[in-house]
Amino acid sequence: MASPATATASLCCRLVRLPLLVPYARRRSPLSTRCSAAQSPDAVDREYADLNLRPLYPNEPTEPPEWKEVFEDPLLPLMVDIGCGSGRFLIWLAKNSGERRNYLGLEIRQKLVERSQFWVTELGLRNVVFQPDCVVVPGPLSLVSILCPDPHFKKRHHKRRVLQSQLVDSITNNLCLGGRVLLQSDVLEVAADMRERFDEYSDVFEHVDCIDKDLRCDNEGWLLDNPMGIRTEREVHAELEGATIYRRMYQKTRDVSH
Repeated sequence: MASPATATASLCCRLVRLPLLVPYARRRSPLSTRCSAAQSPDAVDREYADLNLRPLYPNEPTEPPEWKEVFEDPLLPLMVDIGCGSGRFLIWLAKNSGERRNYLGLEIRQKLVERSQFWVTELGLRNVVFQPDCVVVPGPLSLVSILCPDPHFKKRHHKRRVLQSQLVDSITNNLCLGGRVLLQSDVLEVAADMRERFDEYSDVFEHVDCIDKDLRCDNEGWLLDNPMGIRTEREVHAELEGATIYRRMYQKTRDVSH
């Protein structure tokens, strides 16, 4: 899960690409956009061909994998965990959750992505994958989680926080009807900021305690219990230090575009 150092400014830059995080069939681009996107990397390579740099540092933003080769059933509902850190949280869910669902972890640190994928392979799991970046996703987007992102305490750095307006719009527009968003932080200021952004979409989302009375909140509207069945790594450390975990979970109840 995302440690306080995970969601760096680079992650924020990559996450603004999430407005493109849509099912294949819904993604359409103007021809000029598709051509320039396809041709410009090759043109740059030709310009600097004598340097032959690409093989020396191949870890550039990756294209989405062939989902049918990654997932046993790519059309299952999908959970996306933004800033997934070591991946243990998603791997546990993929292995132990009773729900028929696929899992996608987004994490900018390539070494963590590679290690997570190694674990997935060793465990023989066909319902979870880790990527440093993502453009399109398979199946209906049913759950998005942003758990303990980098707080970026200094006010001038707030623009580096993961959950910005463009990402909220992307999630809102692409989450399936009935899909959920789980927000969590051990820093009240960060949790309150994320909460405020989704509370602004009250015509699209309802908090889950209004729908499921078994999900209880405290007097301030924070979920009392972890709804996932397993704690994130940051959650474990924070609770050992005596910190409070602030959670909100929203459900999309109306299909309204902003």
